[in-house]
Amino acid sequence: MAKVTYQAASRIFPSTPPVRAVDKLDLDVNDGEFLVLVGPSGSGKSTALRMLAGLEDVDEGSILIDDRDVTNAPPKDRDIAMVFQSYALYPHMTVAENMGFALKLKRVAKADIATRVEHAAKLLDLTNYLDRKPKALSGGQRQRVAMGRAIVREPAVFLMDEPLSNLDAKLRVETRANIAALQERLGTTTIYVTHDQVEAMTMGHRVAVLKDGLLQQCDTPRALYDQPKNAFVAGFMGSPSMNLETVPLTADGAQMDGLTIPIPRAALAEARQAGLDSVTVGLRPEALRLAAPDEPSMKLSVKLVEELGADAYVHGSIQLGQRSAKFVVRAETRQPPRLDEVVSVTVRNSADDVHLFNPESGERLSS
Repeated sequence: MAKVTYQAASRIFPSTPPVRAVDKLDLDVNDGEFLVLVGPSGSGKSTALRMLAGLEDVDEGSILIDDRDVTNAPPKDRDIAMVFQSYALYPHMTVAENMGFALKLKRVAKADIATRVEHAAKLLDLTNYLDRKPKALSGGQRQRVAMGRAIVREPAVFLMDEPLSNLDAKLRVETRANIAALQERLGTTTIYVTHDQVEAMTMGHRVAVLKDGLLQQCDTPRALYDQPKNAFVAGFMGSPSMNLETVPLTADGAQMDGLTIPIPRAALAEARQAGLDSVTVGLRPEALRLAAPDEPSMKLSVKLVEELGADAYVHGSIQLGQRSAKFVVRAETRQPPRLDEVVSVTVRNSADDVHLFNPESGERLSS
C-alpha cells in the first residue's frame, strides 16, 4: 500500500498553442484509498493516470509514491499495476498462465506463482476457469482475469483506466460492485478513471472531477452531490443532470417563470457585492415536484416521460422570458404526466434543494 501525491504536475502536448492536457494538478491519494478520476472526454483524467504509471512524461511538477519521487522513474520501478480498457490477454495462454506471466518474467518461483494465482482466482471467483483459454470466457470473466493479473503482482498502487467500458449495462453494475468490494478487502491504494459519473458516485471513497486538465473539486461523492463547488461540477455529477438556468435577481429572490426562488441573505449579499443582476440557479430533478393548483409554480410543457419503475422522470420545457429552457422533474410513478400536457411544478421546501452560482465565474455562491 502507498500514498500517491501529484505536486503541480502538468503534461503539455506540443502544438500551436501548446495543449496543457493536465494543468498543475495538486492531488493527494491516501494510503488504501479508492480515488476516482472523472470528467468528460478530453478532461485529462487518463493522461493523469498515465503520468503516474510512467507512460506519459511529466513536463512540470512531480509525482511521488510513498514520498519517493518517481517523476522520471521507469514504469517497472514504480511498483504499480495497471488494468486497461482492453483486456490484453494472451490468447494462447490459459487463465492461470495469463495471471502468472508477469511473475514468470520476474523469475518468481513456480510454487510461489501458483500460490498467488490460486489466491487471486479465489478472490475473483475464477478458480474453475484457470485451465481455460480467454476465447472460452465471457467479457466479464476476461476483465476479472485482467484484474487477477494485476493482483498477483501485489503492487503498492492499482491503476484502472475505464476497465468496464467494454461490458454491457447489467455486467457493468455487477462488476463495479465486485471491484469496490475487492478493493475494500485488499486495502490497496487504487486510482480509477471513468467518464461515467454514476460509476464514480458508487465506487470511490473520494472523487476528483477534472475539466480541460484542471481539477475542479475533489471530495466524497455525497459532498460533490450536495455541495458542488461550481456550476460544472453541479451539472456533471448526478443523473439526470441538475437543471441549471441563469435568471434575473429581484429583491425577493431569483425569478423563474411564475415562481420566485428564495435566496439566503449571505448569497444575496455576495451577488450584490459582485454587482450581479442575475444568478445561476441549480435544481436537481428530485428538488422539484408537481404543484397544487393554488401554489406559485412554473409551467412545464411535457416532452418526454421516462418511467423507470420506482421513479418517473418528466422532461419538458419552461418559458423563461423570451426563451425556452429544458427541465427534468422527478414525479410519482403511479400518475405521471402525459406527453404534451402542461403541468405546474414548484420547488420542495428544503433550502438545501436550491444551488446558486455566479453566472460569470460559475463559482458557488454562499448558501
